[in-house]
Amino acid sequence: MSYTLAELRKDVAAGSIDTVLVAFPDMQGRMIGKRLQAEYFLETANDETHGCDYLLADDIDMEPVPGYEAANWGKGYGDFVMKPDLKTLMKATWLEGTAIVLCDLSDHHHHEPIPHSPRAILKGQIERLAAMGYTANAATELEFYLFDDDYRTISQKGYRTAQTAGDYIQDYNIFQTTKEEGVMRALRKHLQASGIPVESSKGEWGPGQEEINVKYADALTMADRHVVLKNATKEIAWAQGKAVTFMAKWDYTLAGSSSHIHMSLADKAGKPLFVDAGDERGMSELMKQFMAGQLAYARDITYFLAPYINSYKRFQAGTFAPTKAIWSPDNRTAGFRLCGEHSKSIRVECRMGGADLNPYLAIAALIAAGIKGIEDKLDLEPAFVGDAYISEQLREIPKTLRDATDWLRRSTMLKAAFGEQVISHYVHTAEWEQFEYDRRVTDWELKRGFERS
Repeated sequence: MSYTLAELRKDVAAGSIDTVLVAFPDMQGRMIGKRLQAEYFLETANDETHGCDYLLADDIDMEPVPGYEAANWGKGYGDFVMKPDLKTLMKATWLEGTAIVLCDLSDHHHHEPIPHSPRAILKGQIERLAAMGYTANAATELEFYLFDDDYRTISQKGYRTAQTAGDYIQDYNIFQTTKEEGVMRALRKHLQASGIPVESSKGEWGPGQEEINVKYADALTMADRHVVLKNATKEIAWAQGKAVTFMAKWDYTLAGSSSHIHMSLADKAGKPLFVDAGDERGMSELMKQFMAGQLAYARDITYFLAPYINSYKRFQAGTFAPTKAIWSPDNRTAGFRLCGEHSKSIRVECRMGGADLNPYLAIAALIAAGIKGIEDKLDLEPAFVGDAYISEQLREIPKTLRDATDWLRRSTMLKAAFGEQVISHYVHTAEWEQFEYDRRVTDWELKRGFERS
């Protein structure tokens, strides 16, 4: 994101920028922060500002969750430091007079990074790669549904009769996406103007379902772009009286929404390291080991790819969402797909992640698993060929949040990579999500059992 502090000063002096949105990604991958008067940001807050530490110890409803060690009522829910990363400074051209900067979080007393903050977790894995002489590049394909009603109207309808922007399956259908171009063109245009390079948007398989892709980048930059993109999509749709959802499965009868993550490694000079022209598929030994680690620990990391109860409703056979954690060349039934075979853009695509994932946590987990594969020189299992949905005796993706939490809780690999306290923090997050669901009575239960039971 190529906007500089010097350019911001000029724009503030000229009166074109008056607000700086200072934000950090929370555990849910949302932009959380505050709007600062631009002059104040330039004078003082470009170095640091502060926020309450409960913001990394709450649930999706922003309720303070009991039981966290890092932040709780006994500790008084104090402050942490929000330190702007000025490399992320960008204009938000879809908002009047506004710039955005993303922050790293550190302890208010000793100024060490907050270990369970998503951006710190990803930076930690990038540092591990750097010590090995590698850099990671990534891209996150992002899908969502667009609706003709706004959020308040959909809420007042009880979310039951939300009208999608399309009426039929629209995968790659130009005429149908022309009907939705008011939102999608604004999104592409504003992201591009704000410093996030867009490659394309298209109709996805569901009615009113969209996909947008931004340019491949280093892992941290991609995660930063991802959270800004999601926020911008909601704001641009809202400004036009519409709504979007990034739920992994908003309707049982319709396709789920994913966030496939493409990844490769390079050396510190940027030379691709996954390429080997002499290999039958063009894969280097490093790539094979990296993929072998991701496969071996796919179930350990599933929670970071599917963090909610709803996330697991997406893993259904015959829906383009995977059910098996295996790899295959150019095969969309597999959890991991080899892309760019025999080219310099060769990469691994993880298809397990839903649109509801936190990109920092998901990418960090994939890197950690890949590093373990390299460290242990794991052999890559043979490629699967065929329909993975119907094949038996393949490595299953955990079918529920409860299962995925058990794998997370037991993962020695992730405890070594992220730290035991960090894993305990996110296990508690997962357990709270499960607890909140387990004690609720759903519409499905009422319809099924009110009279019949």
